[in-house]
Amino acid sequence: MSAEPETTETLDVKGLSCPMPVVKTKQAIDALEEGDVLEVLATDSGSVSDVRGWADTTAGVELLDQRETTQGGETVYQHYVRKTT
Repeated sequence: MSAEPETTETLDVKGLSCPMPVVKTKQAIDALEEGDVLEVLATDSGSVSDVRGWADTTAGVELLDQRETTQGGETVYQHYVRKTT
């Protein structure tokens, strides 16, 4: 497994379900500078496809990586998104 991307900010949306992880991710990305990387922590399994779909159809962002981990016995989905413009 490769190293985690160097992140500028972490957004914790654990416990939120669709569409809130993507809504909060967009709001956080909008506040960052070009080149910054946002780490998003979610517990909603749908966030994997939702964040990927949002990044694929949104200009100015790039999905760098997605991972599934366990934290405190809970499955956590990590998404790494770079602001490109």
